Amino acid sequence: MGTVRWLASAGLVAALLGAGPSPSPSPEPPPPQPSPVLDQADVDRAVGRLDGTVAELMRRTGVPGVSVAVVYEDKVVHLKGYGVREVGKDARIDADTVFQLASVSKPIASTVVSGAVGVEGWQKPVGPLLPEFRLKDPWVSAHVTAADLFSHRSGLPDHAGDLLEDLGYDQDYILSHLRYEPLTPFRASYAYTNFGLTAAAEAVAAEKGVPWEKLAEDTLYRPAGMDDTSSRFQDFADNPDRALGHVKEPDGTWKARYVRDPDAQSPAGGVSSSARDMAVWLRLQLGNGELDGRRIVDEDALTLTHHPEAVASPPHAPAGRTGFYGLGWNVSYDDAGRLRLSHTGAFALGAHTNVTMLPGEELGIVVLTNGAPAGLADTVALDFFDVAEKGAPSRDWLPLVDGLYQAQADADRSETDYAKPPADPAPAKEAGAYVGTYRSDYYGAAVVAEGSDGGLVLRLGPEPQTYRLSHYDGNTFSFPTRGENAVGLTGVTFSPDGKTVEVEYLDREGLGTFTRTG
Repeated sequence: MGTVRWLASAGLVAALLGAGPSPSPSPEPPPPQPSPVLDQADVDRAVGRLDGTVAELMRRTGVPGVSVAVVYEDKVVHLKGYGVREVGKDARIDADTVFQLASVSKPIASTVVSGAVGVEGWQKPVGPLLPEFRLKDPWVSAHVTAADLFSHRSGLPDHAGDLLEDLGYDQDYILSHLRYEPLTPFRASYAYTNFGLTAAAEAVAAEKGVPWEKLAEDTLYRPAGMDDTSSRFQDFADNPDRALGHVKEPDGTWKARYVRDPDAQSPAGGVSSSARDMAVWLRLQLGNGELDGRRIVDEDALTLTHHPEAVASPPHAPAGRTGFYGLGWNVSYDDAGRLRLSHTGAFALGAHTNVTMLPGEELGIVVLTNGAPAGLADTVALDFFDVAEKGAPSRDWLPLVDGLYQAQADADRSETDYAKPPADPAPAKEAGAYVGTYRSDYYGAAVVAEGSDGGLVLRLGPEPQTYRLSHYDGNTFSFPTRGENAVGLTGVTFSPDGKTVEVEYLDREGLGTFTRTG
């Protein structure tokens, strides 16, 4: 998720609204929900504002397509598409247009796990079911459970494995190489990890003897009648009524420039769905696992996913609230003690989604967009609940939300501005001094070669991606990063003796130094 890493992972709605009191993990269930305070008139008022809110936010952000579903008391009270599937083409968004959900896939995955293995399955160690998945500490490897990995308390670093996916490594390679990642204290620290959650989901699928994509289909999508929902990228790509992902160009226009294939992290970010299908899932969630009188998911197992399990964001002020993460959900409580569940999904390559629910009020909204995060999806949800609960928006949320996304994007960039070399840079050595093959246990081979123009190129990944190196200063070069976790220009520094090379943006956890092998 790159430029939107923290906001998408911590959940923007949860981060802005706060959360409530419970240790992690909690030995006791949270207290019962207070009696509902909203009525039909409150919901009608909020629904009545949606068309205007979405239109205004699309105008302000330029996001080309949006689809929204609202469920209240087991009824779909709003279901509508807005805008176009692709900029420059006439095909309109409707309620059946499929979008990539990004990390909104996570609460869907926890629904699948609950339906597949029930309460007890959440507490089973993952290791025996997925032998290729190991962590650096053997004891943690032997004891880490699906619940630990879904609540991001395994000790793995933030977004561990995502850079391997960007380089083209497949799921098997990534899961088998997480053992090189450093660990923070087990069950006492929180860091959002797509591939930790993916490992847990794959372990459940392995226990059932089917691929994860089929388990999701058999356990949830088919029984619930979610016919346009899939955990396979190819199904999204083959659907003629799909919303293409867009990114914002430097001139402010939006373009469908990239295709994001998230199959390697399918349980964590690979679901595609329509607003109509997501309304069905909202009904199932708010109905405690029942749909039209049929039991789809065990109630106790589904309820467990809504409990606070890990501290995601400690309060930053005396009056602030602690933010929590459950099993695939951001979990918070308001001043009245009402449970609020939410999750944001974000692909920097072109998707932004949000789901927010007040289970005690039987009210939920899902917002799907086909643009990289610009604040729209979260703002629609925040505005909707403001109007339902308070009668009017408490503020203009868009500048705050978009500002947080932009601040995170800036924080991810290198402290060194490689676009501006020193006025009098030290010369580089002859190209031949750097040419060679270097290796990292984690990232595999890095090949430095002479390019056709006489300069240097760097090749990374299993099907090597080629990057042209530009000289910066002395033995340091730079190149523009690519992919979901791109950070702009990054540095490449060769040691004076030529035995190692460090790739800066790959070295966040100290794993980005490659040793010469030839």
